[in-house]
Amino acid sequence: MSETELSTPTGETRTALVRRARTMHKVLAETYPDAHCELDFTTPLELVVATILSAQCTDRRVNLVTPALFARYRDAAAYAGADRMELEELIRSTGFYRNKATSVIGLGQSLVGRYSGEVPGRLEDLMTLPGVGRKTANVVLGNAFDVPGLTVDTHFGRLVRRFGWTTETDPDKVEAEIATLFVRKDWTMLSHHVIWHGRRRCHAKKPACGACPLARLCPSYGAGPTDPVEAAKLVTIEGPR
Repeated sequence: MSETELSTPTGETRTALVRRARTMHKVLAETYPDAHCELDFTTPLELVVATILSAQCTDRRVNLVTPALFARYRDAAAYAGADRMELEELIRSTGFYRNKATSVIGLGQSLVGRYSGEVPGRLEDLMTLPGVGRKTANVVLGNAFDVPGLTVDTHFGRLVRRFGWTTETDPDKVEAEIATLFVRKDWTMLSHHVIWHGRRRCHAKKPACGACPLARLCPSYGAGPTDPVEAAKLVTIEGPR
C-alpha cells in the first residue's frame, strides 16, 4: 500500500487529508489574523507562571490575577522564597490555588538551583520543572522563545478530532499525529488559530456551523445549527478567555 493510500480518520488518502488540513489552516489564518497567546506576559518566567495558573481556569481570570502577582514576584528567586500564604491569597481565585502555589514555588526553586534563575529554552529541560508538562512547555517555547510547538489543550484536541485530522484522544499522540500534517514552522500559529476557532465558533456543545468559514471542508458540519442567522448568534467576538 502506498503512502497516498494509507487509511485516515475520514477515509481520505493521506495526501488528501494533508491537503484538506492545510487548506483549513489557511482559512483559519485568514479568519483570525490577530490570533495570539491570550495570556498576558512580558518574560518567559511570567508565561510559565501564567500557564501553570491557567489549568482549570480561564485566561481572562488569570490575566486579572497576574498584574499584582508579577509585581510582587519579579524573578525566580522571589518565587523560590515566597511566603506560601501570601502567594496562595494572590492566586486563590484561579482555583486549585494550593497545588498551584506548590508548583510555582517549586518552579522558582528549580530555576534558581539548576538554571541560574532563567527559564530554559529546551523542551526536555522545561518538562523537568514543577508544574510544567508537555503542553505548558510547548506554550512557552512557541510564544516566549519562538520555537515551534503544538499546544494540545482541550480546544485543540476536540477540534482536530472534529475536523477528522485524528481520532487520538491522548494529548501526546494527538500532538505527534497532527505534527505530521503540517510543516514545523506553522505549529505555533496553527495552535493559536485552532484554539481561537474553538473559543469563538466551534463550541463544544453547540458549534456555529452555519457561520463557520470551514463548513465545506469539515466532516462534522451539521453538529451545530446550520441556519446562518441562528448560527451567527453563537459566534463570540472574543473567546471565553
